[in-house]
Amino acid sequence: MSEAPAVLSVEGYDLSYGRFAALRDIRLAVPRGQVLGLVGESGSGKTSLAYAIMRHLPHSAVEGGGAIRLSGQDLRAMTAQQMRHIRGSRLGMVFQDPSASLNPTLRLGEHVIEVLRRHKRLTRPEARDRTEAMLRRVGLREPAAMMRRYPHEASGGEKQRVVIAAAFAAEPECLLLDEPTTALDVITARQILELFTELQAETGVAALYISHDLALVSRIAQRVAVIHRGRVVENDPAAQVFSNPREEYTRRLVAAVPRPDLRLVRDAPAEAAPVLAVQGMTVRYGRQGLLQRLAGRAAPLPAGAREVSLELRPGEILGVVGESGSGKSTIAKALVGLNGFEGALRHEGRSIAGPAAMDRDYRRAVQIVFQHPDASLNPRQSIGQILSRPLALYGTPDGLSRRDAVAALLEEVQLPADFAQRYPHQLSGGQKQRVAIARAFAARPKVVICDEITSSLDVSIQAQIVQLLLQLRERFGTGYLFITHDLNLVRQIAHRIAVMYRGDLVELADTAALGGPQSHAYTRALLDAVPTPVG
Repeated sequence: MSEAPAVLSVEGYDLSYGRFAALRDIRLAVPRGQVLGLVGESGSGKTSLAYAIMRHLPHSAVEGGGAIRLSGQDLRAMTAQQMRHIRGSRLGMVFQDPSASLNPTLRLGEHVIEVLRRHKRLTRPEARDRTEAMLRRVGLREPAAMMRRYPHEASGGEKQRVVIAAAFAAEPECLLLDEPTTALDVITARQILELFTELQAETGVAALYISHDLALVSRIAQRVAVIHRGRVVENDPAAQVFSNPREEYTRRLVAAVPRPDLRLVRDAPAEAAPVLAVQGMTVRYGRQGLLQRLAGRAAPLPAGAREVSLELRPGEILGVVGESGSGKSTIAKALVGLNGFEGALRHEGRSIAGPAAMDRDYRRAVQIVFQHPDASLNPRQSIGQILSRPLALYGTPDGLSRRDAVAALLEEVQLPADFAQRYPHQLSGGQKQRVAIARAFAARPKVVICDEITSSLDVSIQAQIVQLLLQLRERFGTGYLFITHDLNLVRQIAHRIAVMYRGDLVELADTAALGGPQSHAYTRALLDAVPTPVG
């Protein structure tokens, strides 16, 4: 039986940015009705290839040889006007962050209506009716009401469903999906993937699915192409890539995928009094209006977290999981004084009444590393200046000079000492996260709160960051409050796991007992939604 003709084909394609060769001799083919997964580390060329296919390259890009064909037509030969007709009609794309791909000044319905009117030549009433039907098909409740909302009035999952509706509206021949679930929690991500799989099966669209989540790709793609430093080093059936990879690079990628059955932490935390304990912690948002208070009509403020009680022992890793909006980061920010709170907080037996009572000793002992280092590292300061600040606040260890102490911190997180002269924009995502970790450990803390610190990293860099954290814990006896939506990862490293749901702590259990007969229904739903790699 002959192989189906390719809807999308890339034939010997080269792309450079100045002297940097971003893509070299790329050869890919996606037949109708199939999904080709494209995986690789950050900087490997995945997104550059997607933009090359869409013909959205920056001015600095220089294309070499090769062809990019859609149903046999060379897209490189198309004029800008021809590509405007092809994009959205024959070739669609779903981006990583739906907030960035939706116009904040347009109602959600208008995004789909515009596609239908432009590419299907429908009248406005026809387009409105088709849009409402599309939004209902992608699982949005009350689609007519959803059409009237603006993007900021919808959740991440709702916005991504609208983007998918717009992508499928014109019945394209091929779809490109660039990390479409990375910004979503695990349950929402599973729902989005199930929706895509259904629509892809119904329409027979060819799809190039770009991701660094190998477990996810192994579940939805028939074939997987592995890209490394701009070259496709492996392109085989998905089952073969994950069970018997040919290339050493692929074997390293597969080995870095978190597997809950491969525990990375075997020792039990010390039997000692908690280093940090909260009892009945509630965090509320907003403030009461003056007139409401004077009139005695003040209503309770909405709570981001309600009556949360947990404790962390010295050297313990306590995982905190739950979907977006469950209250994980709300609690984290309260513990470092960024949110006010009600209830009791104790540090090594001492009561902390609120942010104002978090003195120098407390702030030294309890540090936080945030999800996005770009948002937490001052872009105008060098790495040396960033690391010097906590040293100025808490002193340098062992009588070292400030410069030597900065070099020692960089060494602890496995970065060269000369990185002190660099600025954040000169570092990769993983390197910036190492700097953020070094800054937290400059105070020699008892507790480090890790708030989704690996979620934006590819699988191999994530594995390196986790190993670094475990090494620092072994060296300094630090306890971690490890907040994540990656249940496979947290089950590898956590002693206990706390499960948050809509502001409530619904379960707190030893990792081995999670998902057992006594587990909360939401915990079981979380575990069911987690993709695990085949092979």
